[in-house]
Amino acid sequence: MNTTTPPSKILLPVDGSAPSLAAVQHALRSFAGGGASFVLVNVQEAASLYEVVVTHDAERLAALKREAGADLLREAEALLAAAGDEIEIEVAGGVPEHLILELAENYGCDAIVMGATGQDHAADSASGVGPVARAVLEHSAIPVTIVRMASAAAEGAEDNAENTSAQESP
Repeated sequence: MNTTTPPSKILLPVDGSAPSLAAVQHALRSFAGGGASFVLVNVQEAASLYEVVVTHDAERLAALKREAGADLLREAEALLAAAGDEIEIEVAGGVPEHLILELAENYGCDAIVMGATGQDHAADSASGVGPVARAVLEHSAIPVTIVRMASAAAEGAEDNAENTSAQESP
């Protein structure tokens, strides 16, 4: 008999995009209430030369990136907090596909749930998966769930149809 244990700690990379928030909602539907905890991560890319030249202050630039990352995590944090789940939060700076894997290991995560694309919405036309999600999927030592917007919208429509049917029943 093959029984699988549900993940106890799930990494949720969030960049504030609709696909990343759909991944948070998927994780809530799939794992909330089952004793899972969540690690919300936002990876800010390294400062551009322009940002460095204009800011002149590395500490100020780092603070601005942390604030931007925290702002992008707010909606996801609110969703998880409303569900009453345990949340850890980190804003990191660097190459997203590398740091997502590193942070999953550092936090001892059992799984990663992420959107198929991010803010740039760049995706391979055949797979619909962006370069960051593809790299994470290919190099992760733990299970990765990629959430596409179409499937998230379809699940929401099914949930709404079920709720509508339940409300219409006598």
